[in-house]
Amino acid sequence: MARHGFSRTLVVLTLTVIALSYSRQPLALQHSPRLFAKFASSTTSSSSSPQFDYHYETRFFQQQLDHFSFSDLPTFPQRYLINTDHWLGPQHSGPIFFYCGNEGDIVWFAQNTGFLWELAPSFGAMIVFPEHRYYGESVPYGSKDEAYKNATTLSFLTAEQALADFSVLLTDLKRNYSAIDCPVVLFGGSYGGMLAAWMRLKYPHIAVGALASSAPILQFENIVPPKTFYDIVSNDFKRESSTCFNYIKQSWDEIASKGQTSNGLELLTKTFKFCQILNRTDDLLDWLESAYSYLAMVNYPYPSEFMMPLPGYPIKEVCRRIDGGPDGTSILERIYEGVNVYYNYTGEAKCFELDDDPHGLDGWNWQACTEMVMPMSSSQESSMFPPYEFNYLSFEEECFKNFGVKPRPKWITTEFGGHNIHAALKKFGSNIIFSNGLLDPWSGGSVLQNISESIVSLVTQEGAHHLDLRASTENDPDWLIEQRATEIKLIEGWINEYYQKNEAVFDM
Repeated sequence: MARHGFSRTLVVLTLTVIALSYSRQPLALQHSPRLFAKFASSTTSSSSSPQFDYHYETRFFQQQLDHFSFSDLPTFPQRYLINTDHWLGPQHSGPIFFYCGNEGDIVWFAQNTGFLWELAPSFGAMIVFPEHRYYGESVPYGSKDEAYKNATTLSFLTAEQALADFSVLLTDLKRNYSAIDCPVVLFGGSYGGMLAAWMRLKYPHIAVGALASSAPILQFENIVPPKTFYDIVSNDFKRESSTCFNYIKQSWDEIASKGQTSNGLELLTKTFKFCQILNRTDDLLDWLESAYSYLAMVNYPYPSEFMMPLPGYPIKEVCRRIDGGPDGTSILERIYEGVNVYYNYTGEAKCFELDDDPHGLDGWNWQACTEMVMPMSSSQESSMFPPYEFNYLSFEEECFKNFGVKPRPKWITTEFGGHNIHAALKKFGSNIIFSNGLLDPWSGGSVLQNISESIVSLVTQEGAHHLDLRASTENDPDWLIEQRATEIKLIEGWINEYYQKNEAVFDM
């Protein structure tokens, strides 16, 4: 009988709980990926990539717990980071660059969104990074334990409430700074990119435009094929080495066979250097699947430390190690050497834990079981992962078991749209950039074609997960430099159009 995995759903980013069934052995991946990593490292950063020192003031804003009722509920402190060093001020209608916070600590995202910090001086912009409710230090009910206690306390953790938070915070900020006439540009990557796009559509009076990077707003029921995500991950490995792809594809059977022997779990523990003995092979499968998925997401062209300290184009290095074992090297030894690039590229880790969550992403489990239902599957033909089909009934059962709730798989597309997106946005939307790199497995769930003159899709063949939002480096390829230049030109056009319209109004 196949396991209905759920206990730690994954993505950044990161999104649904999936029951898997393997053709020969009952293997099951425990999750579908978060937009961001479950096994993210808390290891000290290496010196292989540049470090950036961004200055900001940390503030807190008392937010309504429920924006859509008049119940007498407690407020909660929403943390936000603000920088006004380069802001032109209200007298010059200086713009406000507003990053839509993701499912994690906002400081982490601020440190990895260098594009905003680099743009602010030339635009004379204020920078604001608000934290998403229930993450980081923006926790209701006084503590994370209380906020995450049950379905009642978690019920206010929704995308709709988060967008309302952002809108209320922005409105208050503009009033306090006498900045009512200052244009706002939204930014976001991954889930934050989804929020940026949805906020532009739902609150068009709040912001003049949105850059939605790696935003899988179409990764919902009956819009894109469920196999899309894992097919892209698999293709990223196959493009580097078909041998590497095949070793990974064969390894799942090998793990299952080894795990069924009398001392199999102990041997697997030693092979993969875990700190504690494995209780089940499924935990190892999760660990490996996470590494492969996030390697595809952060397959950047230069060394980076967003999820883990990694070399440039890390999948190339993973496959080099998997393929490069001497004759007689077992499949599992090859797999360990490869995955060690992701989990221990610096060589500092002596053993590996299976339950790390240093960036505080666990709230995504609730979101995946309520609104963010993103069906995923893995095909026998094109995927290097064990084949499985999304089983909604099993998913629903696990969500009810863990949270006492039933998912609403159609709610997000009802609330924000998604079906026939091109016709809808062409008629009702404007000023949104959807940027994607085709190495990113989330790109398959995003908008990959221009919709109108003002709703633009920027697609790069070699780009990975919201690479364009990262700080520029001396190693940036030409295509990335050109992509950012196009984004800057479009954003400049939005702001100038706003100024022109306002001047016309003021002259009346």
